[in-house]
Amino acid sequence: MTGKSGWDERYSGNEYHYGTEPNAFLVEHYGLLQNPVLSLSEGEGRNAVFLATKGFQVLGVDFSEIGLHKAQELALANKVAIQTTVADMANYTPEPNKYGSVISIFAHYTSAIRKRLYPLVEQALKPGGIFLLEAYTEAQLPRSTGGPKEIDKLLTADKLTRDFSAMETILLKEMDREVHEGDGHTGLGSVIQFIARRKG
Repeated sequence: MTGKSGWDERYSGNEYHYGTEPNAFLVEHYGLLQNPVLSLSEGEGRNAVFLATKGFQVLGVDFSEIGLHKAQELALANKVAIQTTVADMANYTPEPNKYGSVISIFAHYTSAIRKRLYPLVEQALKPGGIFLLEAYTEAQLPRSTGGPKEIDKLLTADKLTRDFSAMETILLKEMDREVHEGDGHTGLGSVIQFIARRKG
């Protein structure tokens, strides 16, 4: 289920596929973030809404209009406001030098999309801005606890350090951890956690 129609179908139910609670890695490190925040492939809004409750101005981008509609409903239920934009990361270009932070939580792209998108992400950050990412690694491939079944979309430390070589790495680790986020991520997963700062 990788196309837009597949994600629309995934998000079409009343339940939130990845739950309504924020990602644990984001909760642990959100204090490093700066305003405003761009959230890549935000989906149904759990992370954007969490950040909004902490006083951040957040733009959530996703190619599923259905997912972002639920994100706005979640924001309303939590009495906060978030911005959302429907866009495909294959051709999305964030505004340069605008964001204090960019987050990418379990957003898995092909190497071709990463090659185009990640330099734009770095340019979208203000000097000193923070990029925060958690994703599944290649070791997740045989597991049934979440993540894509295409190794090209899974990450490694080498891939990230190469893609963000111009940024200052603050944290980078691969690990196994229990991930329980709705029905979509359930159980032990092999993840990579990455925080970097734009130089300048």
